[in-house]
Amino acid sequence: MKVTVDTNVLVRAVVEDDRKQAAAAARLLRQADLIAVSLPCLCEFVWVLDRVYDFGREETAETIEALLRAENVVVNRAAADAGLAVLRAGGDFADGAIAWEVRWLGGETFVSFDKKAVARVGEQGESARLLG
Repeated sequence: MKVTVDTNVLVRAVVEDDRKQAAAAARLLRQADLIAVSLPCLCEFVWVLDRVYDFGREETAETIEALLRAENVVVNRAAADAGLAVLRAGGDFADGAIAWEVRWLGGETFVSFDKKAVARVGEQGESARLLG
């Protein structure tokens, strides 16, 4: 079976806050031939771990890396790695992933009103500019 998971499936499997759903999520993740995880799902997953479950940056990064190591998981690995680099540098996973994806789409400079995002993306060697 090839599946695309929603963020809540990943969350249940990791935080196990609902035993029945956690068991179902873990079973699906083990049994699926392919688990497609979209970039928006990864961004939302990181946000939920941080904001709802108070995961620290390193714990969140380790959780994402464990997911990426699973043989049956397929993600945009380069975007996920860019997100992890920015997360570990003190920024938001989503900012790094967005900066990588838009460069892949042909954009040349990450532009934001968020000073921290611009700084963290720039620290990763990407062109970044603060708007305003």
